[in-house]
This record gives sequence, structure tokens and C-alpha cells, in this order.
Amino acid sequence: MADQQFHPGVSLAGAVDLEALKHQVKAEPGQAGGAPAAGGYVIDTTENTFQAMVTTSATFPILLLLWVPTDDRLFPMARALGDAVNKLNGQIQLSRIDIASNPSIAQALQVTGAPALFALIGGRPMPLLQGLPGDDELKQLCDEVIPKIIAAAAQAGVNGTAPYSGDPDSDAAQSAGAAEQQVPPEHAEAHRLAEEGDYAGAAAEYERVLESDPNDALAARERAKALLLARSGQANVREVRAAAAAAPDDVDAQLAVADIDMIGGQIQDAFDRLLDFLAAGHKADLETVRKRLLEYFAIPEPTDERLKRARRRLATLMY
Repeated sequence: MADQQFHPGVSLAGAVDLEALKHQVKAEPGQAGGAPAAGGYVIDTTENTFQAMVTTSATFPILLLLWVPTDDRLFPMARALGDAVNKLNGQIQLSRIDIASNPSIAQALQVTGAPALFALIGGRPMPLLQGLPGDDELKQLCDEVIPKIIAAAAQAGVNGTAPYSGDPDSDAAQSAGAAEQQVPPEHAEAHRLAEEGDYAGAAAEYERVLESDPNDALAARERAKALLLARSGQANVREVRAAAAAAPDDVDAQLAVADIDMIGGQIQDAFDRLLDFLAAGHKADLETVRKRLLEYFAIPEPTDERLKRARRRLATLMY
């Protein structure tokens, strides 16, 4: 799966279980009567973010739920899996994929209806379930199968921690979700390109926004994320890590693996790798590494302690 070329936007007639139409509800995720909201260690993945999500499965294991978030039959399953994953504090991530809106992912995984459940470790999907589970089967998935996935991932060296994205039940999380949908007019073209997976184009558009307003922190963050995905969103994680291990003095190899860490949410690892590289005496590469770190520094929240420590250490290493 990790080596497979993924082409988003392919129409796949018949990929969605039409029976779901009888069970549609119109409430938004997180609202009363609607699907459970993403948050915590539960994310929603689209065709545009699918490859980046696959890349992160080399850092921590992922549970893939292919579903239709307007089908109320699937809500208890999504809620139970989300609760089970969130209790494990980042040992595993739940990635939910709406196959009605993202049919080419269903095609890539050879899924013909919702729900379907996979484990994803190191870019390799392992089918766990097709169809609605019974109560006992769902309990077994949460209590027994998920811990086994984590154990199998650890044996394969995939034992990182998934990034936390806030409390799905909090008012703040709901407000943040609403705010994300309100794109500033000046960001509209960049946002459109990013949604289409044209990350290089999106980065260039965000650069134009920053030329008009250098203090636009949102544009700076989105530009940094777009550049990151344009460079390394489809990288082969094993090859990148092997190249970095084989060439510890090669700045490009270290930058590439730091990108992989950032995409996987391993912010501290990315910072430490590049700062350690400078500390090891690679002062000739100082400006190259500094520019990449400044790009990374735009991504976390300004109050993030990891960011504060990394800024201080970079300042020390520069003089």
C-alpha cells in the first residue's frame, strides 16, 4: 500500500452501500442526533490527506474505519471505536473515511460497502471486518483486537505516539471545527488548491497572502504544512529512514526524515533530529537547517513548550 500510486478523485459507481440512504440523518458530526465528532485521537481522512495518513502509519498504528457519517446505523460502532482508541492515549489512532465522499479510497482498499475496518501498520492495510458487527463482536474489537494491533505494531518497531487533536466533546473543539470551515476570503484560492491535493500550488498562494500581510499566522502555518506535504507527503517512509541512517552527515537525508516525523506528529523528534545534527558539528549546513526549522516552527501553537525549547536551543547553536 505504501508503494502504491494513489490517484484521488476517481469515480467508483457502486462503491457505497445504497441501503445507507434509508438511514440518513442530516445532523452534523458532534451535534445531537448526528455522528460522533472527531477529536482526541480520532481524525477524519479524505482523498487529499489519505497518502499523508498512510505515511504516518510507519510512526504509530492506525485503525481505519470506512463508513458513511450520515448513516445512523454506524454511529454506535464509530462511537465505541473512538472511545476505545481515545482511552489509549495515542498508542493508536482512529482514521475515519467517508466512502460516499471519497470513493477512490474504497476502491484502493477493495471495499464495496460500509462499514469496513482495517488495521494499518507501516503502510500495510490488514482487513479486520466487513459489515456491521454484533454487540459481542464490537466489544471484542475494542477489548481484544485493538490491543493486539498495538502489540503487533510494537513488534514491527511502530510504537510512536499519535498526535492529540483536542476533546471531541468540548465546546472549544466544536467551535474550532466551525472556525476551520470559515476560510478567510484572501485564503480561498490557497485553501481550494490544498483541498485538491495541490500542495505546491497552495504553498505558493499562501506565500502571496504573506507578501500582503506578513503577520498572517494562519497563512504561515498553512504554508508550512503545504510545503511539508508537497515535499514528503508521498515519501516511502522505510526508504527515507534507511537513507538517513546510512548517511548521518547528509543534510538532505536528515531533512527528509525530519519531514516524515513532522507529518507523523512527532514534532519533538523532528526538532531534536535537526538540532542534534547542528550540535554534531555540521555548521556548514546551519542556514539550510535553520530555514527548515523556522518553517516547522510555524506549525505548532505558539504556546507549545516543545517550540519554546527548540527556539532557545537553535539560538544557542547559532552563536
